[in-house]
Amino acid sequence: MEKQTQAIKMDVSAAPPLLMERKVHVQLHWRQIIQAKLRKSCSCTTKRLKNIVMGFFPVLRWLPKYRCREYIWGDVMSGVVIGIILVPQAIAYSLLAGLQPIYSLYTSFFANLIYFLMGTSRHVSVGIFSLLCLMVGQVVDRELLLAGFDPNDEADAARHSDRWNGSHWNGTAFNLTLGAWSAACGKDCYAIGVATALTFLAGVYQVLMGVFRLGFVSVYLSEPVLDGFATGASLIILTAQVKYLIGVKIPRSQGHGILVTTWISIFQNVTQANPCDVITSAVCIAVLVAAKELGDRYKRQLKMPLPTELVVIIVATLVSHYGKLNEVYASSVSGAIPTGFIPPELPHFQLMRRVAVDAVPLAIVGFAFTISLSEMFAKKYAYTVRPNQEMFAIGFCNIVPSFFHCFATSAALAKTLVKTSTGCQTQVSSVVSAAVVLLVLLFLAPLFYSLQKCVLACIIIVSLRGALRKFRDLPQRCRVNKVDALVWGVTVFSSALISTEMGLLVGVVFSMLCIIVRTQRPRTGLLGQIQGTAFYEDDWEYESLSPVPHAKIFRFEAPLYYANRDFFLKSLYRRTGLEPTLEAARRRKTEKKQKEHLKKGNRGSVVKGLDEAETASHLVPKQIDFHTIIIDCSSVTFLDSAGIITLKEIQKDYNELNITVLLACCSPSVIDSLARGGYFGEEDKKMHELLFYSIHGAVQFARDRPVLAGGSAV
Repeated sequence: MEKQTQAIKMDVSAAPPLLMERKVHVQLHWRQIIQAKLRKSCSCTTKRLKNIVMGFFPVLRWLPKYRCREYIWGDVMSGVVIGIILVPQAIAYSLLAGLQPIYSLYTSFFANLIYFLMGTSRHVSVGIFSLLCLMVGQVVDRELLLAGFDPNDEADAARHSDRWNGSHWNGTAFNLTLGAWSAACGKDCYAIGVATALTFLAGVYQVLMGVFRLGFVSVYLSEPVLDGFATGASLIILTAQVKYLIGVKIPRSQGHGILVTTWISIFQNVTQANPCDVITSAVCIAVLVAAKELGDRYKRQLKMPLPTELVVIIVATLVSHYGKLNEVYASSVSGAIPTGFIPPELPHFQLMRRVAVDAVPLAIVGFAFTISLSEMFAKKYAYTVRPNQEMFAIGFCNIVPSFFHCFATSAALAKTLVKTSTGCQTQVSSVVSAAVVLLVLLFLAPLFYSLQKCVLACIIIVSLRGALRKFRDLPQRCRVNKVDALVWGVTVFSSALISTEMGLLVGVVFSMLCIIVRTQRPRTGLLGQIQGTAFYEDDWEYESLSPVPHAKIFRFEAPLYYANRDFFLKSLYRRTGLEPTLEAARRRKTEKKQKEHLKKGNRGSVVKGLDEAETASHLVPKQIDFHTIIIDCSSVTFLDSAGIITLKEIQKDYNELNITVLLACCSPSVIDSLARGGYFGEEDKKMHELLFYSIHGAVQFARDRPVLAGGSAV
């Protein structure tokens, strides 16, 4: 880049021109850049190898510096509390995923351990997340139907423990042929096969995003889109749990519009409701909501949140077991939850082709929530996280556990808030939480055999309070920003009424369209001078502004590009009250008529049908009360080729009327675009006459400009 010396007028007319010299930036050839990056990336030294390993496993950096006396109590306390919360949530969320509870416990165990090794956030809690469970469950149910299974058949649940004795399910065996994979497989093993294949692919996508630095994708998931998606999905989750609340057996809806079809099925079968489940659900919801409200009201006095879910599960299990609710009232129960671990298995690659597309939104939602929560709590507690490493961490939290019969995970806001409120200092708390889950896996899981499914549904529904309360914030959203409120509403209803994946896509597309529309029709205005100062503001918005004599100052609050160039021109013409092309055509027409009268020798005559006064007004050019237009470019972030051409055209058109167009407050990138487009003439000779670094400098230049003879300026 060559040096540019730019002379502009100071704000005081008597001051000499100020010379501005642009810095010289040496631009390397793209081959040199690639060679330098390859040389840096491919160098193999002991120090570099150590940095790579410690960067990939951040625990190696911070664990040797762990302050045991200062941190251990808070980490142990938060880890135990999160572990206690994880157990009932894992069992409950298995209903959403359409899988057996044991797989949810596996997921909670492995995700905590892997994030401990690879995560850079000290506070986020990674594990099962209701939205991801819902998305996994929808894919699992679809694939079960396509394979000939009935997703609503609960017969396998009662025989779940047989697999742990080394045999297949005693239920009906289906001979499935998917490519090269042919196996006799029951409903449950096929369901977890679909879930692990989906999870493995989602993890691979997340790791690839980290490798190719595609974390920027998450910026398109704005806060209104994510909130709307969570709220819309919460409505679907709530709807899916109603059948467990009242104990009716209805087919699980598939495809688009499952919210509507599920409610129709519920109302059609409401007469078959199980009174035992209805009463149990009412009692559990009342207890859970009351405990949550008390916890929120007295959270400052409580040193740790109340373990209400665990207490409800223990009491409900005891009542169901000794009251024989399953045998006497046919109340649906969780069934056998075996202990121990299944030997690891490779995810079924033949199934991956069927779920490859479904894994994309799963991966995006997972890493978007994880990164946003990591950065939020890092800012709150004054430390930094590495977004790229977070993508690797959450990716491997999906890849590795998929070999151990786990499904998709991400960071979850509710558990993270509990974690921070109970004194968490580092990810050591995740190891403690994993130990609590391991205790249940090895010894306590069979004790939940008699736990009613309606109790689990109550836990899920009450956990949605935060997301559903977003409806109360809608008036506040409208007051703050109506466009964001509209984006939130569109995302909510598209997620709820169409599908979760489609709702996320609709929300992102609609959000981007809103941005495009806002740049297509931005705010414009004419500026006036604040009396006694060198500052200028919109005369439509502020009182007592002084108009600038013989000049119009036009502000355009958006980048100037092909989509809004017409709006820019129309706004400029409307604000200044002058369209140069029409005025030039009118003047040419007037000059032609004057010449015709001169040829006829009728200088003193009148135009046919007009008196003398009308003739004079018809032939005299329109008087314009300004000779300069100043365009405030402070809000113009970039110009494309259409924008440059537009500015060149208005400069040419107004110059024909002896009106000068000046630019003020341009950013260096806009100046470079104008220079490359030839706006300042050959070798930028006219730059000091057309470009100013402040509006006041341009106004001073316009005031010093002599009135052009023969022009229309006053």
